[in-house]
Amino acid sequence: MKTPLIGLSTERLIIHDPIVSVGAKEAYARAILKAGGIPLLIPVGLSLTQLRELFQRLDGILLVGGGDLDPALFNGEPHPRVYDVDPARDEMEIELVRMAARDQKPLLGICRGAQVINVALGGSLYTDIADQLKGALKHDYFPGYPRDTLAHKVKIMDRTQLEKIIGEDEIQVNSLHHQGLARIGEELRVSAWSPDGLAEAVELLGHRFLMGVQWHPEWLTQNPRHFALFEAFIQAAGENEA
Repeated sequence: MKTPLIGLSTERLIIHDPIVSVGAKEAYARAILKAGGIPLLIPVGLSLTQLRELFQRLDGILLVGGGDLDPALFNGEPHPRVYDVDPARDEMEIELVRMAARDQKPLLGICRGAQVINVALGGSLYTDIADQLKGALKHDYFPGYPRDTLAHKVKIMDRTQLEKIIGEDEIQVNSLHHQGLARIGEELRVSAWSPDGLAEAVELLGHRFLMGVQWHPEWLTQNPRHFALFEAFIQAAGENEA
């Protein structure tokens, strides 16, 4: 198997005005490297032509976590906890999902990345779970908590790609989000649920590997069940004929 090139989406962070950094947390890159891939950053700000050209050269796409999507993209309720909206990043990541869906290119979305998948394919989000999902568990174990804190279990659905990868019907996960999947996008299947009825993972029907998980497996790679997500992703990317 060839060594796959994995494009990591990025976020823009203001170091101090007017200096802006473009990057992704090292944990994502470490997980890709450990699984046998080579991570490459996709900077926010590429033109659509440049993005499409880069996409063709990559073997897989990893959509990383970060700030919230613009609620206007899915007719969402405004909420004071919505933060770090970046329309250019939203546009780039939504286009990456649609291209990956069309071209059968492997794509893994983590936390925000799972939400991008859902919105890109016609779904919607809770703009704040605690306010909008009755009986919701606490999902926002940030800031002030270790990122590998196991917050709750998720139920993995039978006969899904996720079940095949993880090999169990239940797993404990960390949780670092205040938004979540509401209406599920077209041709997406929910592959894991939290005990409060929140969708925790989705996968695209008929695609060999396009899935999103709401938790952060990059902080749990010491657990073979969580690391298996990256191994399966890199395996699929290595078989890609980009």
